[in-house]
Amino acid sequence: MIEVLSVTSELFPLIKTGGLADVAGALPGALAPEGVHVRTLVPGYPAVRSALEKPRIVARIDDLMGGPAVLLAAGKVAGSLDLIVIDAPHLYDRPGNPYLAPDGSDWPDNTERFAALSLVAAMIGQGLVAGYRVDVVHGHDWQAGLAPAYLALSGKPRPASVMTVHNIAFQGQAPATMLDALRLPAHSFDVNGVEYYGGIGALKAGLHYADRITTVSPTYAEEILTPDFGMGLDGLLRARRADLVGIVNGIDDAVWNPATDRSLAATYDARTLERRAKNRLAVQKRMGIDADPDAPLFCAVTRLTWQKGMDLLFEALPQLVEMGGQFVLLGAGDPALESGFTAATVHHAGRVGCIMGYDEPLSHLLQGGCDAILIPSRFEPCGLTQLYGLRYGCVPVVARTGGLADTVIDANDAALADGVGTGVQLSPVNVDSLVSAIARTVRLHRDRDTFRALQQRGMSREVSWKRPAHRYAALYADAIRAARKAG
Repeated sequence: MIEVLSVTSELFPLIKTGGLADVAGALPGALAPEGVHVRTLVPGYPAVRSALEKPRIVARIDDLMGGPAVLLAAGKVAGSLDLIVIDAPHLYDRPGNPYLAPDGSDWPDNTERFAALSLVAAMIGQGLVAGYRVDVVHGHDWQAGLAPAYLALSGKPRPASVMTVHNIAFQGQAPATMLDALRLPAHSFDVNGVEYYGGIGALKAGLHYADRITTVSPTYAEEILTPDFGMGLDGLLRARRADLVGIVNGIDDAVWNPATDRSLAATYDARTLERRAKNRLAVQKRMGIDADPDAPLFCAVTRLTWQKGMDLLFEALPQLVEMGGQFVLLGAGDPALESGFTAATVHHAGRVGCIMGYDEPLSHLLQGGCDAILIPSRFEPCGLTQLYGLRYGCVPVVARTGGLADTVIDANDAALADGVGTGVQLSPVNVDSLVSAIARTVRLHRDRDTFRALQQRGMSREVSWKRPAHRYAALYADAIRAARKAG
């Protein structure tokens, strides 16, 4: 049995801002059949502490980043997730978004908050919790980026370390003056260390010190080796190319199952797609648009950002409506985009509906009732909404980038003839390509037999964690060998 300590700043179903939470929440269960036991280290946000079942104190740290003594509490959530929680109120006792203050700005002490998460991970990895032996410390994104650094710089025997990049655009940078406060030795402030363009780079440190590096799709693993996608870290990643692996994400196919999903107005499977009509009506009613049974109904469930291509979608919206389509949006982000989409619900009354924010049950209903989901991301490490779309017969219309390219097969004429298409791809990522992709989807939708076959093929795809979990288990074993060889 390989013992893994997963280190994450968010975890479904407790605290979620994006796909990282879904991945961190699903991996433990998926890895169990592979002979891997995962314990997850997570900050003690209010939602986490209140959900912890029968917590027991397993360690005390008298000085964590200069604050008062903190406790580590172990327990389970929902009977399955095995957690160690950092009970540090001065760092984590803040409701709502784990990264943002109520005014929408970053918490000013985010550097210390997540350096503390990384430091505790390293301490646990080196024996802080009595009776708990760790084989691999697996850090997720910049918030856990310093964990491999603390392990490597300790000079003590250590477990293997793995660093996963979910989105290289977020890197966790801090000024060089914080070196002492973050308990990093002076000699680590070097290009072959934690130094990054004159400051401290948390993600950069993780990528430098980890025994193995993963990212969340094979195409994204290749993309981030280039200046266009590497966000300043492409040189380091090229130097570590042999240690970098792209493993496409899966989804929890028990949570995302249209045959049993209680968030739907009607459950269904690939043989009973006609039952989706009840979900369509529920979507149209909830989003305040016309109960049109024939219009191609598009959706987006996303952050409203430049990365996600939502400015392109906003620009393409009038042409989508002109083609006879309807569009519904669930998301939040850039205030200008929020205002623009909200205004579109008035300008295109009955054809466009928007809800700003995030609603997990509603996201399930949109996948279960809409015909297609639009994902025109300029870059996308993996993406999960297209996997949900495949699972639910909500045809993905995606940019040909990252994990979107790896998981959706374009329904061009050849693919349709061979019976392998599962969605619609667009490239390059611009307004004209997006409008063309929408038009192709509308034409496919008019041919009901072809569209139904497209939905059914998507629903037959293996999008669970089974294959990715097998690859992670092999990667952990490889990282353990590498760590032992390094001494």
